[in-house]
Amino acid sequence: MQFSRESVFSSAARTFCTAFAAIIGITFAVAIVALGLSLFSGPTILPPEQLEISIAPDAQGNRKLLPESVPVILRIDVHGIIGEDKLSADAIEEVLHASHENFLENNRVKAVLLHIDTPGGIANDADSIDRLLMNYKKKYNIPIYAFVDGLCASGGMYISAAADKIYATSDSMIGSIGVILGPTFNFSELMKKIGVDSLTLTEGKDKDMLNPFRPWKPDEDASLRLIMDQLYERFVNVMVTSRPQINKEKLINEYGAHVFSARDAQKIGYIDVADSEYEDALTALVAAAGIAADTPYQVVSLKSPNSFVSSLIENKSSFLTGKVTHVFQLGSNLSTELSGKFLYLYTPLCP
Repeated sequence: MQFSRESVFSSAARTFCTAFAAIIGITFAVAIVALGLSLFSGPTILPPEQLEISIAPDAQGNRKLLPESVPVILRIDVHGIIGEDKLSADAIEEVLHASHENFLENNRVKAVLLHIDTPGGIANDADSIDRLLMNYKKKYNIPIYAFVDGLCASGGMYISAAADKIYATSDSMIGSIGVILGPTFNFSELMKKIGVDSLTLTEGKDKDMLNPFRPWKPDEDASLRLIMDQLYERFVNVMVTSRPQINKEKLINEYGAHVFSARDAQKIGYIDVADSEYEDALTALVAAAGIAADTPYQVVSLKSPNSFVSSLIENKSSFLTGKVTHVFQLGSNLSTELSGKFLYLYTPLCP
């Protein structure tokens, strides 16, 4: 009779692999259970202390982690559509609260740098973020500068109004002071041609205003236009108050919702320094914060973690819910999530 003998190494390796596979399996099962529970227990909210701390480059490009005794410049990235994902008013408020907790406690933050590349977004979020920044600046008596690298339009301009100075790269585009709602389509004539009727039950005058399946009545959009007038007036007043170089009459009658090159935007008064770089804005901000030129400082960003499980929970993945989300894109920026909302948004390719 012949016996095969397994070496001690092979046996140990096999035992390790078995144990490792078991741990992976248990971990995956726990994650799935937790995920399943979360889907039925409402939205998951990350507390401020769970925000990820990211070290951004300073004016010399250094990203080395420094001792907790050094002053901090808080960098807030205003990238993408305002009001969506991590650029909502709630998300920015969470960042501002967290900027004086844990690693950043004892008033380490001495200034804020807004790093901007946005076409704007939801009017309410832009207004709220501007007020949050203004209150933060007043409460802690610190400077806020903005650096535009790409696009600062509409709601981006509104948020930049909180900055004491605005810098921009040479190829950036600046402007678009205006409000938009829509586009809204009317299909009533098409429905009439193909013999389709529509019935909407309502209570309350003009509850179905701008219903696309019937002919529109004269002035049924009057209340919406009144709101838009008020939003536009506030936008203009915010701009001319924060940027006194801007001529209000020209802003309304000439500049309007147009965008301008950085150099032309500087001439108009939209920004302070054109043809600048990140290090220019940061160096000037450090000086404005009272940090000596030879004093080390840390540039810090605070963001929600992008874990696989949290993204599944947040987005209610179709894999787990069995539902497929359809997004109808209207133009270059206007998704269905923005539909029906008043927007400070630059939409040059919108039909």
